[in-house]
Amino acid sequence: MQQTITNSKRTLIVAIVLSAAFVSILNQTLLMIAMPPIMADFQIDASAAQWLTTIYLLTNGILIPITAYLIGRFSNRALLLTALSLFTVGTLIGAFAPNYPVLLGARVIQAAGAGIIMPLMQTIILTLYPKEQRGSVMGIAGLVTGFAPAVGPTLAGWLLTYFTWRHLFYTVLPVALVVILLVFVFMKNVTPKQERQFDMLSIVYSTFGWGGLLYGFSMVGSVGFTSWYVLISLAVGIVALFMFIRRQFKLPTPILEFRVFQSKVFTISTLLSVLVYALMIGTQILLTFYVQNVRELSALQTGIILLPGALLMGFMSPVTGKIFDKFGGRGLALYGFTSITFALAVYMFLSVTTPIWIIAILFAFISLGIAMIMMPLTTAGMNALPGHLMPHGTAVNSTLRMVGGAIVTALLVTAMSGTMSYLDDVSADAMLIGIRVAFVIATILSVLGLALSFMLKENKRNS
Repeated sequence: MQQTITNSKRTLIVAIVLSAAFVSILNQTLLMIAMPPIMADFQIDASAAQWLTTIYLLTNGILIPITAYLIGRFSNRALLLTALSLFTVGTLIGAFAPNYPVLLGARVIQAAGAGIIMPLMQTIILTLYPKEQRGSVMGIAGLVTGFAPAVGPTLAGWLLTYFTWRHLFYTVLPVALVVILLVFVFMKNVTPKQERQFDMLSIVYSTFGWGGLLYGFSMVGSVGFTSWYVLISLAVGIVALFMFIRRQFKLPTPILEFRVFQSKVFTISTLLSVLVYALMIGTQILLTFYVQNVRELSALQTGIILLPGALLMGFMSPVTGKIFDKFGGRGLALYGFTSITFALAVYMFLSVTTPIWIIAILFAFISLGIAMIMMPLTTAGMNALPGHLMPHGTAVNSTLRMVGGAIVTALLVTAMSGTMSYLDDVSADAMLIGIRVAFVIATILSVLGLALSFMLKENKRNS
């Protein structure tokens, strides 16, 4: 299949799938800071508004694990058109939602499409290119997918300053429609279709397993680990996930192939990329609390502070991709986690007088480390797998990133709120102490990542 596609067509296909990924990521980051005006419009409280994010996460978590089955069962073109159509319909409904339940439903439809797009994008790109070129092209993917969260908060802050939250959906909608048109006209199928059995029991286990874990950990920050429905959700998730994994080993054609973990390179690379993604999400949330609640700056100012680092991450991704193709991932992981650990360690000493430019520079160090680790190690893990397992590898990687992000975020937010409870103080000073404690934990996790990086074998591709 791959040999029949010319270089120009291959480049066009990559551009199309990256555009699809860009619009889905941009949508997710745009809505993150739009909760206050939505709450005011629909007369809902913060816990209800939080469900606009939680339901998106849950739907993604349910859809992503079965993308390996979908990629094997249906053509790339049909699957991408379906995913983008779902996403666009959800965006259209969200733009004109007359009430909160309709907006919540729109987020579910959006997430159903977005959950398919990201693993499909990675699988298509990795299938199109030989191993020695995958680092460079995944680096370009990192540039595109890194640019969306870089501009998202700042763009959202600007739109919310001059327009309404509905304009966030208006902004995404025409871009999504253009991408659908491009897919319809130019998209080619690049991965072989396989006859697969649809196992309904596996889907049920997967839904309750990943959904239970994601829901439980996503609610920890607001209600704590001791909440009975958090504990029940986590218990259901763990049991269902155990049943799901056990069933996959018994099926002749599993929905999600966990034998990918038989590869040591894939296992270590995936753990490190999941850890660095979780640290990225956790750091952004802690800095948002610090900038907005402790320093009392606006959401737009928060986006501007994070923007230089996020742009650096995007623009460095192609560079680190080329370095990976030439030298492998071990050195990148070591330098990356060193950069992240340094910045997190300095964040442990934040004060109310810390210059904002120092906050921005330290986040740039973290972003540089992420650029060195995320896409290169994801590529290293995929390179260790045979072609028929690649859709399963991308689905496992994407799913674990979401779960890891939810777990680490819950851990850090709980550390912050737990410190405030221990101090019996809800002031900005108490929150600052809690944020410092959370950054201590984040630094320890980064040190663990640095230590685990030494287990990656040296892989110089130019030798």
